[in-house]
Amino acid sequence: MSFKSKVLAAAAALTLVGGAGAGALTASTANAATPSCGYGFAEACINIFNHQFGTHRHPNFLMDVWRQGQKVGQPIILFRASNTDPALDFTASDLTNANGSPMTVAEFQAIDPVFSPATLVQYGGNFVYEFQYSPYGVDSGLCVGIPSAPFQNEKVSLQGCGVTARTLWIQDSNDQTFFGGYVPLISGANTNFTHPFVLTYPQNGYPTDVPRPQLMVRELQTYSNFPNVYNNQLWGYTVGPIF
Repeated sequence: MSFKSKVLAAAAALTLVGGAGAGALTASTANAATPSCGYGFAEACINIFNHQFGTHRHPNFLMDVWRQGQKVGQPIILFRASNTDPALDFTASDLTNANGSPMTVAEFQAIDPVFSPATLVQYGGNFVYEFQYSPYGVDSGLCVGIPSAPFQNEKVSLQGCGVTARTLWIQDSNDQTFFGGYVPLISGANTNFTHPFVLTYPQNGYPTDVPRPQLMVRELQTYSNFPNVYNNQLWGYTVGPIF
């Protein structure tokens, strides 16, 4: 079960106890890499890309599950944009609150306390997401994450959704919003609050390299004119079929 499902269940319970005024949590729906992805009822299907390989208008390579493998530990890579490849299909649980805004770490922690106290203090006001692999729009129960506490160059792969903060990604509020901008995405299990571990495309790698470079987490890197972040640590998304 994804964290989104847990949040929705909690909201439904609150509504039953407190009446309609308690408000249920909702999320918009849009289609993504394949036309059939995104017509579900709870989550938004999106295309996630790295800023060094494209823009919102031209995302050349997208987040992809290597060889469409639907199992824990399957590597997460970037692959050529296509509207026929189900390995590019992900649903993004933006974990919206009762006002329809993305849920913050603090709001999420109040419903499902999976974050460390230090994370709550450091990122309490930042938005949080979970990315579930959903080939052709069918949720797999597997999300983009890491298998253990984050460390330098730890590989990113499919992990069970809704279990630990290791499948959650926190928007870095020092940069533009994920909606229409490019942001670092901090591991929800981050333990380094000076240089947080963020989703990273391997330096000097290219999506057509063989073997395919696997996404990883690395400490946030900035140029001397902070807060300008390295392009391989900046992420954006688009909605709708690729072509």
